Amino acid sequence: MKFFRLMCAALLGFSPNVATACETALVLTIDVSNSVDTGEYRLQVDGLADALRDPEIVETMIRTETAVAVVQWSGEDRQELTIPWVRIRTALDADNLANRARLMQRAFVLSDTAPAEAIYFSLGLFDAVPDCTRKVIDISGDGTPNGGSDVRAARNAAERAGVTINGIAIESMGLAITNFYQGAIITRNGFVMTARTHREYPAAIRAKILREISRIVG
Repeated sequence: MKFFRLMCAALLGFSPNVATACETALVLTIDVSNSVDTGEYRLQVDGLADALRDPEIVETMIRTETAVAVVQWSGEDRQELTIPWVRIRTALDADNLANRARLMQRAFVLSDTAPAEAIYFSLGLFDAVPDCTRKVIDISGDGTPNGGSDVRAARNAAERAGVTINGIAIESMGLAITNFYQGAIITRNGFVMTARTHREYPAAIRAKILREISRIVG
């Protein structure tokens, strides 16, 4: 009986349903520029942590062995890799990642908005995950640039590198940020989701991550 149990365990270990490679490498970036107050930062962080603990997202990340990194960004020289790459192979991996996200301390205050530099910084992170099939940068923000270099040039560099950029545009009034993200930030195979306020961000980030790791693009 003991031998039979060992054989079953060995066979399960070689099950063809077990993911053997990383399907998606996802850089989740959070805008912490001057326009984001303390409460709005907390909404972003808690929304991200809750999304990473969502059962459907956890199941998909495990099945596709998703790699996740988290970046905070604001002005031209203000980018921080707050959570380096984590491979999600088990529910415990996802839970630990969600806990780390919830406990993140804000990296920068009183700084400009420079999404181009956030893109360039994030592009450099993919060298550490060369085995991942798809590479995606998730840009979240509530403003247009007032610092840094040309965001369209950064977007074009991502396209040349085969990296997809998606966005969450956090609006306070109208659709100005959404329109800017559509025209200047996302790649041709990317998409934008709109959160009318920071309070809508948690639902938007959950839907966005699920869409990103489920191979739905455009």
